[in-house]
Amino acid sequence: MILFKRLVPVVFAVLAATGPASALDIDVTTFKLENGMEVVVIPDHRAPVVTHMVWYRAGAADEAQGKAGVAHLLEHLMFKGTSKYPNGAFSRIVRANGGNDNAFTTQDYTAYHQKVMKDRLPLVMELEADRMQNLELTDETVLPERAVVLEERRQRTDNEPAGLLHEQLDAAMYNAHPYGKPVIGWMSQVSKLTRQDAMDFYAQHYEPANAILIVAGDVTPEEVKTLAERYYGPLKNKRPLLERVRAEEPTPNAERRVTMQDARASAPSWQRQYLTPAARHLPQREELAMSLLAEIIGGSNQSRFYQTLNLDKKLAAYSGAWFDADQLDHGSFGVYAAPNPGVTVEQVETEIDAILADVAARGVTQEELDRSRSNMNASAVYLLDSQDKLARIFGVALATGQTTQDVLNWDEDLATVTVEDINKAARTVLDRKASVTGVLLPEEKSQ
Repeated sequence: MILFKRLVPVVFAVLAATGPASALDIDVTTFKLENGMEVVVIPDHRAPVVTHMVWYRAGAADEAQGKAGVAHLLEHLMFKGTSKYPNGAFSRIVRANGGNDNAFTTQDYTAYHQKVMKDRLPLVMELEADRMQNLELTDETVLPERAVVLEERRQRTDNEPAGLLHEQLDAAMYNAHPYGKPVIGWMSQVSKLTRQDAMDFYAQHYEPANAILIVAGDVTPEEVKTLAERYYGPLKNKRPLLERVRAEEPTPNAERRVTMQDARASAPSWQRQYLTPAARHLPQREELAMSLLAEIIGGSNQSRFYQTLNLDKKLAAYSGAWFDADQLDHGSFGVYAAPNPGVTVEQVETEIDAILADVAARGVTQEELDRSRSNMNASAVYLLDSQDKLARIFGVALATGQTTQDVLNWDEDLATVTVEDINKAARTVLDRKASVTGVLLPEEKSQ
């Protein structure tokens, strides 16, 4: 449940962290303002600080045809000011009051967040409520920021062979669904985005009824309710919310393969991802079975991959597996590895295919289940020791069609998963017809 599913350690962190909320006795309060804005309060009284987040159910997959990247561009432009707080004032005021702020965009949502001392919570609520409906943009502010986004794309994608391969894997995975285009957008479309494009997206999606307020920290539900009603309550919805209509992805019936050669790649690597249902379309027990399957296959140094590829046969420099279903429409199950010097990609792929075939045919053991379940629970205990992560966990869940109860029941549901649940998940998800395999090769060592 976080911005980039490709950041494998972070993905596992968040999947694990979605866990033992009830085990840690976290008191979560939810309510709605009259204008439809959802509010989640997560008290954490260990320090006099708060994390304040506003999430909009609008991301890259909600962009109009030909406007790839406008959701992310608007995220940048939200810091360009209103008549009350002009260009750049938002962040300057937050920093001047000892806080920090930032934002992020995904396929399904955009979130803005600040961490401040408790007594500054009214200030950041006032700032965020103001820009929810009063953003002012001119070409003089939009065009330079568009250039910043283009440079960001050059640095993070165009100049990174692994980033380019990831982008092509998504494009190959989705024939119709907008998840096939990158969150940052295609260079050819971003370079043509205008002030009006950004304002149109803003007007369509940035409404209180389309927003979620999450406050975690040294607060009580009563305090947050009073402040939320004062600052966000008066905001009116200016238009009916647009239904999130996206092109339906057809059932895949043939595996796909992407091979990329790049002189900038220092070593070859291999990866495969399988299309899966999103979490909101799965019973939580099935979703957790897939998470445990990924942990057993490649989630630790006790996993099948590590023991075989890295230790016993010394074929791989690194290897792993992940599962991410925290999107609105589809999820993905991934495996990856990089061969050791002198080992070919084909050798690594052959061994991976053998491991996956064995898991699908013969299943996993009770010992593997118990160990992986313990690993996930242990990770959750540490990862939930952060009010920022607490806020993000609930924000992602609500922005992708899940509920606070899904989060709070995580540890109880995890305890009910059986070996047969995981074996069924393996037989379901490890379907080559629903997969895309990617190979990155240094140009001088093409195979």
